[in-house]
Amino acid sequence: MNVEVVRSARRRKTVQARRVNGVLRLSIPATMTKLEEQRWVAEMVRRMERKQATDEVDLERRAKELATRYRLPTPDSIRWVTNQEGRWGSCTPSEGTIRISSRLVGEPTWVLDYVIVHELAHLVVQGHDRTFWDLVQRYPKTERARGFLMARGLESDE
Repeated sequence: MNVEVVRSARRRKTVQARRVNGVLRLSIPATMTKLEEQRWVAEMVRRMERKQATDEVDLERRAKELATRYRLPTPDSIRWVTNQEGRWGSCTPSEGTIRISSRLVGEPTWVLDYVIVHELAHLVVQGHDRTFWDLVQRYPKTERARGFLMARGLESDE
């Protein structure tokens, strides 16, 4: 990815990245060191690549298919989020909303499907009791996906 760094005397603390004619334009404070600049370039390239990859996955369609296949409710909304570092998904049953961590982009589709099924089950059962796990177990690759996420450090063994 081509990157153009623009130093601004007016910019004090924030860093901004946007695509302009296929180039990632990074606006940074003029006072930023070269080392800080390199760190921010790497971080913003990573974020843009992740964003581009999330745009390629139709979460709504995928959630509807999985909900139908495994007899679970369809969420009112499902979307990617970038602010979940300690979990791979979350659900607000009262609103029917599901959020999926963009850290799962690039993982095998059967792992993403497990996470979606896990969150769909939370639309029925809020906790992680036996009833909840019975719903999740409808997905045939549950144990495999949990093991995969444990190995990646994204799943607890509870």
